[in-house]
Amino acid sequence: MATKPSSFSISHGCWRGGNLSYNHSSNVHLFPKPSPRLLPTACKMRQKNSLSSQQKRQQAKKVSPEQLPMNEGFTDTADFDSSSDQRTLNENSMVNGDEGIEVRSGTEDTSSYKEIQIEEVLQENDEIPKGNTDRRGSSSSLQESTSTNEVVSVTVESTNAADFDGLSNLEIETAHNGEHVQLGDLIGMMKKADRNILLLNQARIHALKNLDKILSEKEALQGLINILETRLEETDAQIKVATQDTVHLDLLEGQLEKLKYGLSERGAIKAGEDDINYNNSIMNKDDSSFHSVSKELTLLRKENISLKDDIRVLIEELNNVKELDKRILALEDERFSLEAVVKNLESRLVAAQDDVAKLSHLKFECKDLWAKVGNLQELLDKATKQADEAISVLKQNYELRKKVDRLEESLEEAKVYRLSSEKAQQYNDLLQQKLKLLEERLEKSDEDIHSHLQSYQESVKEFHDIINNLKEDRKRKALDEPVDDMPWEFWSRLLLMIDGWLLEKKISSHDAKLLGEMAWKRDGRICDAYLACKNNNESEVLATFLGLISSPTSKRLHIIHIAAEMAPVAKVGGLGDVVSGLSKALQKKGHLVEIVIPKYDCMQYDRVRDLRALDVVVESYFDGQLFKNKIWVGIVEGLPVYFIEPQHPAKFFWRGQFYGERDDFKRFSYFSRAALELLLQAGKKPDIIHCHDWQTAFVAPLYWDIYTAKGLNSARICFTCHNFEYQGTTHASELASCGLDVSQLNRPDRMQDHSSHERVNPVKGAVVFSNIVTTVSPTYAQEVRTAEGGRGLHKTLNAYSKKFIGVLNGIDTDAWDPSTDSFLKVQFNFDDLQGKKENKADLRKHLKLSSADPMQPLVGCITRLVPQKGVHLIRHAIYRTMELGGQFVLLGSSPVEHIQREFEGIAKHFENHPQIRLILKYDEALSHSIYAASDMFIIPSVFEPCGLTQMIAMRYGAVPIARKTGGLNDSVFDVDDDTIPLQFRNGFTFLTPDEQSAGSAIERAFNHYTKNSESWQQLVQRNMKIDFSWDSSASQYIELYEKSVARAKASKMA
Repeated sequence: MATKPSSFSISHGCWRGGNLSYNHSSNVHLFPKPSPRLLPTACKMRQKNSLSSQQKRQQAKKVSPEQLPMNEGFTDTADFDSSSDQRTLNENSMVNGDEGIEVRSGTEDTSSYKEIQIEEVLQENDEIPKGNTDRRGSSSSLQESTSTNEVVSVTVESTNAADFDGLSNLEIETAHNGEHVQLGDLIGMMKKADRNILLLNQARIHALKNLDKILSEKEALQGLINILETRLEETDAQIKVATQDTVHLDLLEGQLEKLKYGLSERGAIKAGEDDINYNNSIMNKDDSSFHSVSKELTLLRKENISLKDDIRVLIEELNNVKELDKRILALEDERFSLEAVVKNLESRLVAAQDDVAKLSHLKFECKDLWAKVGNLQELLDKATKQADEAISVLKQNYELRKKVDRLEESLEEAKVYRLSSEKAQQYNDLLQQKLKLLEERLEKSDEDIHSHLQSYQESVKEFHDIINNLKEDRKRKALDEPVDDMPWEFWSRLLLMIDGWLLEKKISSHDAKLLGEMAWKRDGRICDAYLACKNNNESEVLATFLGLISSPTSKRLHIIHIAAEMAPVAKVGGLGDVVSGLSKALQKKGHLVEIVIPKYDCMQYDRVRDLRALDVVVESYFDGQLFKNKIWVGIVEGLPVYFIEPQHPAKFFWRGQFYGERDDFKRFSYFSRAALELLLQAGKKPDIIHCHDWQTAFVAPLYWDIYTAKGLNSARICFTCHNFEYQGTTHASELASCGLDVSQLNRPDRMQDHSSHERVNPVKGAVVFSNIVTTVSPTYAQEVRTAEGGRGLHKTLNAYSKKFIGVLNGIDTDAWDPSTDSFLKVQFNFDDLQGKKENKADLRKHLKLSSADPMQPLVGCITRLVPQKGVHLIRHAIYRTMELGGQFVLLGSSPVEHIQREFEGIAKHFENHPQIRLILKYDEALSHSIYAASDMFIIPSVFEPCGLTQMIAMRYGAVPIARKTGGLNDSVFDVDDDTIPLQFRNGFTFLTPDEQSAGSAIERAFNHYTKNSESWQQLVQRNMKIDFSWDSSASQYIELYEKSVARAKASKMA
């Protein structure tokens, strides 16, 4: 049965045929596949040419810009009626004698014959039911132009449109998804895909032919354009000539007017008439020539207008050609897309064939598996029955075993009872024997007691004699023992008074040394003498003191600290706390300690007692001349302190701040030399000169290069670097200002910085020239010996590692004591933590935080907001604490502008929040309250040389959450670390400085706090008992001092 041929249309951007839909925007790339089955095709082409009426030289085909309609998507044409949709072409539609052209690939009979053969093959392969033989074809056409210029249509004859369906609806359902697919359906779909590939291939061939025709027409149009351009140039030349003639005619008319006017004035009528007749004849001739020129000019203008119209038409045609180029490119893109579609269909066909093979194999495997499952189910049922029987047997055995055990127990009790009766008789016999022995021993003990009583009476008598002797010895030695009931301020006042007499030349250096040693030893005689004559005038006091000089030389150390800070009068960071805390600890151990610092204009003068200026001026060298320095003395925290006020025009220490000036290098190199000059002129002979950080690192090279030769040569130099991040490097020429030899010191093995040959490093110079080099924790001492931690000094530190050591800092336990802290609302200690809860409630009220839940954990943070302190982790801790249901309080500010702005934004965001509060400044009183109120304290430093925050926090009962670095690693040990003894575990630590690690440590702390309240309280009490005082650290420093002094004495003796 013959079927109607279905048409397959190609439009720009899509293919349409049956149920096959393809979009040009698809990412699938297909290529055609040749097939032996070629369907008969019929191609009809109708061409219509139009001629320009004015050119008449060459035929030109005008191409309309609407020739290639643009379609954005595919349209399903399976439901369209072929009789109404198929585009037919008019064979005799040629205009002006053009002939129609018809091209067919074979005759009608041949086409019908091939169609019948193909249909029979398809019916055999596809197994099409008879009821489906009546199919409705679908039609579509390739319309390349809707204008009168050119229309090309391609009609592809094949089987009906029903053969195309299945591609868009093709779905291969696998057994993996639990669905089934029919093998016949798959084969049918594959055949349909093959036929569609053939159709696409034929359509592509026709599209290529049309493309060649369009290109040839384009070339013809280009030639016509060239001819028209030549004609346009000729016309322009003629217009120029006509314009010149017009100008000449205007000149002749002007001359004619002049002649007429001249003749009218002469009055010669006859002659005039002759002349007029003559002139009229000339004018007639000129008029005739003028009219001919005018006519020619008019013709030229008309021809020019027609040429302009033609040029305009050509420009439009040229634009159409350009549009045609664009559409040609679009057709090329379409061709590549069609090839991609074909390639995709081929790949799907191959995949479908593979899937069919796999499905058949899987069916057999599935049957085998079901059979095996049935066998296994039977075996499982049998095993279950056997297990049930075994369980019942075991139950019976268990009951029998219990009965046997009870019988054995009763039998054992009977045996024991029998044995006990026999042993009881033996025991009675033994008791009788022991009684006899005890009576004998009792008699002997009475005799011994009597003898011991006599010896005791004799020893008591001897004891009384010894006590009497000791009392007499004590009376003799009372005058030589130190007085302990006087405050340290008293002894410091005596020392400063004696030094003042020396500087004012009222006593000799020898007398000053002897009197200083008496005050240093806290000799009772000088104390009594001062108390007896303190109301007298100075001369009487001086005479009394000179009469006391008789004590031998003490063996205790004389230590002088030269530093840029000292708490609490001039404090910026931890340096000030270390200078004060270490000095007081050394003083308590009986050593003479003095401190020299600059006299800043921004000091807290109210914390200095007995501040006065000495009537003496110390001159020091700087920038090639001598400058005067005013010396002030006072007592700070019981320590004698010298304040140097330079009389320099630059006003080095009258800047309103401690650091941060552009000339800091000059300021502190000047101070270092002035401090040594003070020691020299005061005649001091210290055992140790201890300098701190880069600001006073100049002391070491100045001492050895200049002042030992001047007589200040008794001391050993100790240098402590509190943070290797700050090294004070500058240009080498700056070093000459304080009198040091740049050429000698700007060397790689001395003060030359690693970054440049023209820069010097004060810290490096102190490491090289000092006898003892320390830093503030053992872990930090190891970190700075690496390239990452040493900031360029790791090689120098490794070279001098024998004199380099880390000593963990302590805290001032007098200033940081919750049981006596005057800043707290309620004082407390580790035995009574109720006061901590009251301080927590008071802080919440003061900062307007929520007090709904008294047990809600409070996390504190007091720090400088700089990258070293882990500002990104602090920011994360704020939000993580809020997520975990806690409260967070931050106290601190940042010298870095963008960090300060960032935290100001966070503070504003949480301004009225009930759980978060940020105070971006430093407040001494508030810091004590935060330590006392916090349950936890976060210290997430990226690196931390020592850190005092964690020690103070534990002293006030706040559990630290810290990163394992520097001093934090030496003082905080994780609660969950089994490698650490239980008594040393005191906080929560993390290693990696990232948000995940910090958040995990905070979460562990919160879990411990909320789920193990009793364990948490024990942890708090254990932390508050830890001794973080300076006592042990001071002992380590004393050991270092004494060893260095001993080595110096041994070298002198050698």
